[in-house]
Amino acid sequence: MRAVLPARLGRDFRLLLSASWTTNLGDGIALAAGPLLIASQTHDPRIVALAPIMQQLPWLLFGLLVGAQADRTNRRRLMALANFARAAVLFVLVVALATGTVNIVVVLAALFLHGVAETYVDTTGSTLPPMLVEREDLGIANARLNAGYITLNQLVGPPIGAGLFALGFVFPFAAELLLVVFGGLLIMRIALPDHGQPREERSHIRRDIAEGWRWLWHHPPVRTLALIILVFNVTWGAAWSVLVLYATQHLGMSAVGFGLLGSAAAAGGLASTAFYDWLERRFSLATLMRACLSLEMLVHLGLALTSVAWVALVIMVVFGAYAFVWSTVSKTVRQRAVPIELLGRLSSVYMVGVYAGLVVGSALGGVIAQRWGITAPFWSAFGGSAVTLALIWRQIPQIAQAEAEPGAR
Repeated sequence: MRAVLPARLGRDFRLLLSASWTTNLGDGIALAAGPLLIASQTHDPRIVALAPIMQQLPWLLFGLLVGAQADRTNRRRLMALANFARAAVLFVLVVALATGTVNIVVVLAALFLHGVAETYVDTTGSTLPPMLVEREDLGIANARLNAGYITLNQLVGPPIGAGLFALGFVFPFAAELLLVVFGGLLIMRIALPDHGQPREERSHIRRDIAEGWRWLWHHPPVRTLALIILVFNVTWGAAWSVLVLYATQHLGMSAVGFGLLGSAAAAGGLASTAFYDWLERRFSLATLMRACLSLEMLVHLGLALTSVAWVALVIMVVFGAYAFVWSTVSKTVRQRAVPIELLGRLSSVYMVGVYAGLVVGSALGGVIAQRWGITAPFWSAFGGSAVTLALIWRQIPQIAQAEAEPGAR
């Protein structure tokens, strides 16, 4: 246990980790139960496609606002209240399911409101590790948080959610409700150092958002990291938007085989959790960043070239492995480089970049596949990521070594 969660990380980080793992299990349950519930209410593919949009839209609409609020107020209270708001949405959904009054409008509205609350939880949660652990322990702390996401959200939760849904529509969402409430109660027990802005010193929230953008623009390493995340999510989104067609039409896999691609990626990520400490001790963050971005490029190339299902499964294991490392390293670099008082705004900028990149990439992927064939998005993703990596290769050490400057405000 001490190897997994060293005592030096402290009681408050253990509470944060417990809350994160608890709510990730709940989200994993909903990951399977949510689409099943949508499918039980409608067979219209246009409405089914609205479900992920309703979950992602809050990031684009409210992400920057949420980041500014996270820098103004008590982050522990804001994160706990957001979890309780999620619980309230789930409670209404559970009542509608239990009483038989649920319909597709209720489900889509619940997804949107749940997404709004989740925007607060994820943005605020990303600001807490630098407040709870020492700088040199941020990599380990983020690795443990990401391990919970992969294990509970991606691997353990979905089969539980599917099993509970088979017993009755209400059960998976009632289970998520209980887990989210418990996670909020754990967060309330965390003790944070003083932070936020006194009410009498707060400026207009639009000015706070603009301040975060100005800081980003005038900080070349963090700005470049944001551009990397945006561009690589465009290329990734273009390829992955047609993954189901790639699996079934190009590789000749069944629906179960397509599901195995996701499982292979999760297995790769889970394997990385065991080796991350070793990697961080032996390689610099710059080396790890270069390796991850290079593997991203090669994964696109490998999927573009192969037509063999088992080769694609191996490639997906590699994808899951480096994706976990990249997520941990990039988050650690950002948390070290951004002053505590700006972390909420900068975290929200990054998340808006992630979702904007995915939306643009998905739109491009469909057009490219329709015009040039099902493997064309993977070729374009390879070319785009290769060009981007060549342009930023020399800047990566400066990004990895960036440090927060005191008095940034």
